[in-house]
Amino acid sequence: MSDLDQFRQTVHAWLEENCPPSQRRPITRDEQVWAGKNKVFPSNDAKLWFERMRDKGWTVPEWPIELGGGGLDERQAKILKEEMKRLGCRTPLFDLGIWMLGPAVLEYGTEAQRRQHIPNIARGEVRWCQGYSEPGAGSDLASLQTRAEDKGDHFLVNGAKIWTTNADKADWIFCLVRTDPSAKKQEGISFLLIDMDDPGVSTTPIELISGESEFCQTFFDNVKVPKGNLIGELNKGWSVAKSLLKHERKLMAEIGGDTPGPSFGPVQAALEYVGLDSSGKLKDRGLREQLVNHEMAFRAIGLTHFRSFEERMNGVADNNVPLIMKYVGTEESKRKEEVLMAILGHRALGWNDAEFNDDELLTNRGWLFSKALSIAGGTSEVQLNIIAKRVLGLPE
Repeated sequence: MSDLDQFRQTVHAWLEENCPPSQRRPITRDEQVWAGKNKVFPSNDAKLWFERMRDKGWTVPEWPIELGGGGLDERQAKILKEEMKRLGCRTPLFDLGIWMLGPAVLEYGTEAQRRQHIPNIARGEVRWCQGYSEPGAGSDLASLQTRAEDKGDHFLVNGAKIWTTNADKADWIFCLVRTDPSAKKQEGISFLLIDMDDPGVSTTPIELISGESEFCQTFFDNVKVPKGNLIGELNKGWSVAKSLLKHERKLMAEIGGDTPGPSFGPVQAALEYVGLDSSGKLKDRGLREQLVNHEMAFRAIGLTHFRSFEERMNGVADNNVPLIMKYVGTEESKRKEEVLMAILGHRALGWNDAEFNDDELLTNRGWLFSKALSIAGGTSEVQLNIIAKRVLGLPE
C-alpha cells in the first residue's frame, strides 16, 4: 500500500469518527458557518464540526502547521477534499480570507504580517471582505480611484468600493488603493489591509433580485491605515492583486463541481419531479437531452481539473487552463441552475410559501444568484478577452 493510500484510509477513518451525521446533509446558505469575531453556529453539531476541523488544521489543510494549518501537501489536500465529498461532509468554515487573502499574504506578506493574520484566518476569528471594484472601475479595475495618501507613519484613505461581499458583516477588508495618482493604470496601485472598525469606514447594503443584500457599497472617509498594513511593495499592489485573482478564479471555476458536501442536483431532481417512462428513460425527451449535456459537461470539467492537477504535480502545467476553466466552470454552473428550474417547473416559483420545500425554495434563489457567477472574479466577457489575447494570441 502506498503512503497516499494509507493517508486516504486514515483521513476516511478520522472523518467517519469526527463528522456528526447532521453535518453530512446538503447545506443551506443560512447554515454556513462564516468566520468572524461574532461567528454564528446554526447548531451544536456545526460548532463541534468546526472546532474539530480547526484543531486538526483542516480548515486550511495546505497552510503551515505553525500558522494554524494542516501542513498537507497538494496531493494530500486533494485526498481530504475527495473523502469529504465521498462522505458528504460539509465545509466547516467559510471566509474570503481562506480562499483569497490567505494565499496572497503567505506569498507577499512579511513574517510579522503572516503571524498576525494567517492564524486568525485559520481559526476563523476574523471575517474578511474584498475591496476591489468601484462605481467607476468594475471590469476595468486598473482605473480605480480610491486613494491612499502617504502621511508619514500612516496612509489616509478616501474613496468608495462597490459589490463588496458581506462588508457589513466583515471585520477587515483587503483593498486596492491608488498611492501614486501620476502613474499609469496598473502602476501606482498598492494593496492595503483595513480594519472595518476604523473611524471613517461605513457600508450600505445593496438589495439583489434574490431578495438578499449580500453585496454592499463601502465608503472610506479620511481613514487612517498604519504603514504596517501594506502587503507587498508600495505601488506594486497589482502583482498581489493578480495573484489573489488567480485563487478567486480557481474558486469560481470549481463552484458546483469539486467541492465538499452533498447538494440537490439535476439528476436527483429529475427522478423526483419528472420520473421515468416504461423503458426506464426520463419522460421528457427535451429535458433528457439538457440533463445529459449538462452532466457530460460537468464530468468533462471535473476530469480537466484532475488532469490540470496531475500536470501541475509533474511540473508540466499549462498556465492557460485556469483562465479557460474559470469561464467554462461558471457558465456551466449557470446552465445547471437553468436545468434545475426547467425540471422543477412551477415548483421552483415559490418564495416564502410554506407549501414549498427547502429544495424548491433554494432552487429559485440559486437560479437568481447564479447570474452573479459570470461577474464575480471577472466577467465572462472580460475572461473571453483575456483568453483571446493571452491564450490564442489574437490581435486586440
